[in-house]
Amino acid sequence: MGALNIKRGTKMQLAKEAVAGREPEFNMISTFNKELDESAFLVSVPMLDGKALPADETQKFLFRYEEGEETRIIAGYVDDVVKEGIRHYWKIRRVSENRQFVKRVDVRMKVEFPVQFMQDTWALNSHGEIDKETGETMDISNNGLAVYMNRWFEVGETCIFTLPRLGTAFEGMPSTEVVGVICWMREMPKGGPFRFVSGIQLRFANTDERVKMQEYVAYVKKRYKL
Repeated sequence: MGALNIKRGTKMQLAKEAVAGREPEFNMISTFNKELDESAFLVSVPMLDGKALPADETQKFLFRYEEGEETRIIAGYVDDVVKEGIRHYWKIRRVSENRQFVKRVDVRMKVEFPVQFMQDTWALNSHGEIDKETGETMDISNNGLAVYMNRWFEVGETCIFTLPRLGTAFEGMPSTEVVGVICWMREMPKGGPFRFVSGIQLRFANTDERVKMQEYVAYVKKRYKL
């Protein structure tokens, strides 16, 4: 997962991992103490409503902090409560979820429509083509997507996503292909049409690709009155 390179004393906002489709509530405060190794670090015991939060080893927590012009989120579980001097710290065992957001207005809009995805390394069919899989968007923004799907990806994998044509040829948006990196994966409750939901950060090779995506998102906002 790599070193964190977080400065001692960095303020962190904490949230319990939310169920799929809901935003986590960062309503707890903690302070970064030190990194123990690439898989564990210490933070001060979080406070909620002026009281120390009891450690729960089964609860996944999200840690949000500022790094220069970016906001980052890492995830982990409480592995132990460690005493150093007169202070107590949570020892956090990291998991492979690492999100990065540039500080700018990038509104996520809740909208569901079909989306196809694939990787260039997938096997070819009898026609020498790659069969794309179909998912469904949970939300969309200028720089990312959240997609319901039935395939599990590892964090950091890259996929090619095809957004659907919207509207007509005279007034609408053509099908748009974008490249995205998997930032997080979560399992969905059983019984639904999709097994997983994934957060994707988009990559753009140039300004034209970025503007094309912005125009697509602007049309979605106008068309669906979001």
